Amino acid sequence: MDNVSNARKVISASRVLAVDDEADIRELIDLTLTRMGLEVDCVGSVAEALALLKTRNYQLCLADMRLPDGEGLEILRHLVATGSDVPVAIITAYGSPENAVVAMKEGAFDYLAKPVGLDQLRALVQSALRLTDTAAEPEEAEEQEKPESASRMVIGVSSAMRHVAGMIAKLAKSQAPVYISGESGSGKEMAARQIHEKSPRARFPFVPVNCGAIPGALMESEFFGYRKGAFTSADQDRDGFFQAAHGGTLFLDEVADLPLEMQVKLLRAIQEKKVRKIGQTTEETVDARIICATHEDLRLCVERGAFRQDLYYRLNVIELKMPPLRERRKDIPILARAILARQCGDHPPKLSQEAWNALERYSFPGNVRELENILERAVALCTDNRIEVDDLRLTDMLIPSGMAVGRKGETLVDFLDRVERQAIQSALDKVGGNRTAASRILGISFRSIRYRLERLGMECGEDTE
Repeated sequence: MDNVSNARKVISASRVLAVDDEADIRELIDLTLTRMGLEVDCVGSVAEALALLKTRNYQLCLADMRLPDGEGLEILRHLVATGSDVPVAIITAYGSPENAVVAMKEGAFDYLAKPVGLDQLRALVQSALRLTDTAAEPEEAEEQEKPESASRMVIGVSSAMRHVAGMIAKLAKSQAPVYISGESGSGKEMAARQIHEKSPRARFPFVPVNCGAIPGALMESEFFGYRKGAFTSADQDRDGFFQAAHGGTLFLDEVADLPLEMQVKLLRAIQEKKVRKIGQTTEETVDARIICATHEDLRLCVERGAFRQDLYYRLNVIELKMPPLRERRKDIPILARAILARQCGDHPPKLSQEAWNALERYSFPGNVRELENILERAVALCTDNRIEVDDLRLTDMLIPSGMAVGRKGETLVDFLDRVERQAIQSALDKVGGNRTAASRILGISFRSIRYRLERLGMECGEDTE
């Protein structure tokens, strides 16, 4: 009840600037927002908007992309240049997704497509006002934060991770869909969680979905829900992932595994911000931010026809690349200590210098997830609360010291590919070419080793699966 009353209090104290050269759209926005208890100023040009911004404070700005004397992006750029944190939503013409993408990349909070739908307008305004409310009360927001253990967060001192941390901070202030790319185990879900936890949506659910683990026959009901009696086993109403994530964030992991038929339905849900349960005749509005991830290259998936191009552009508004652990070796000690603290509490075992040296030379094909598995195994094997190099079980996968500087004329990418190729081939040789058994030795998934073999152009062994 307190949250509802606080939300009403925020709305009643808010003023919105609406900028559109079409009188009927200005009237629609004015009427809708006034009924929500907001104060609204409506103008039809960039110049009028900039003049009002000099004299009044606003909690939200809605600006048409095309205006008689310029673009709505000029208003956005003006606010960014003056250090204002007023969220700006851009109104785009129907069928112009490229304009929405440009606006989001420049820092727009969200976008509305014409013809403007009232449900989408109300949902956007409510999300924006939660954003400004959080920004206005940082102390209260800090008290509500309950960060997870450091080993479950995106941490590091390397330049690559400093860049990732900066991107996460920026993305948390936006509603733009985010595509997180990176190898298996590199921390894509952790990055998505941090974006959510630092955003105004943090008080609402974060719903992770492994798209590759859902049977095709159940996919639509899992995503959109169903009504009682919709099919034989539907003995009661059930919400789907979209409804569960309402107000929060829906994280689609391994999104490249979605079948084309489901991609069409997902695209419509994202565009319209509405879903229809199986067995229901009407649609319901959902307000969920979409973050997706995959270890595959989505561009290549589009090129070979396995992923829809229009969905790709909807999801890949902003890309966040997670670096592999081998490219951020400075972070290994920090991550290892954080992981051990989570696994063992206040008295974690210590690593010998030889064990630290071994970790620093290891290629980590399974990235951070593999580091967690290695340390968990070492904790179980060590004696006297001290981890020795033998406890790590890394002998077959260490980077030979003679390769540390690479070969003459060899680029870093070539060097790393060579090391990875040798490590995979060594594992395959030990198990007679069986990819499933080799993936277990390497500490990575079967899907990951198959992807790496294809990427490195290596001959594929046999499978047991």
